[in-house]
Amino acid sequence: MKTLRTAFQMLLLLTVITGVVYPLLVTGLAQLFFPAQANGSLLYRNGKPVASVLLAQNMTQNMSQNQKESGYFWPRPSVGNFDAMASGGSNYGQTSPALMQQWQERIQYWQQASGNTKPVPAELIQASASGLDPQISVAAAYYQLNRVAQSRGWPEKRVAAMIEQQIDRSSWFAAGAPMINVMSLNLSLDQQDTLHASR
Repeated sequence: MKTLRTAFQMLLLLTVITGVVYPLLVTGLAQLFFPAQANGSLLYRNGKPVASVLLAQNMTQNMSQNQKESGYFWPRPSVGNFDAMASGGSNYGQTSPALMQQWQERIQYWQQASGNTKPVPAELIQASASGLDPQISVAAAYYQLNRVAQSRGWPEKRVAAMIEQQIDRSSWFAAGAPMINVMSLNLSLDQQDTLHASR
């Protein structure tokens, strides 16, 4: 009985420490020192959360009610259609005929949608491993510049300036090149529309 009582006391003690005290401590410290990250790194429009800086969204589903999807920059393709529950890649090998066909279809789609016959940047053709990657290269953003500018009725220089403002040069260390967060860039486009409308 003494051994059983000691084992039960240890179970109770460890349950309290690892199941209550530790989670509360970590959550409290995270909220104190990293509140934005602890709450999902959310992006807000008019005080309401509309996206996370960590996750790409399907931009064919409008972020705002009065803007066509062509007025946004699109992220990399997603095998799981940007569903976090279906996150992952296709597992096709590099020599897979199905993968080659998929890439060809995406090339045609991008060239048609953007009205651009130049070579499509690789990450716009190849899905990310997670299918939720919000980052694209500067070249991928500029590839979409004409489509976004025309859809919004903006001069291309204005859109190009916003691209330049959103370049994350610190990502060079992780990605090997400066990158742009698509969600942040798209939200900045909407904010510019709001500012312009309020003037």
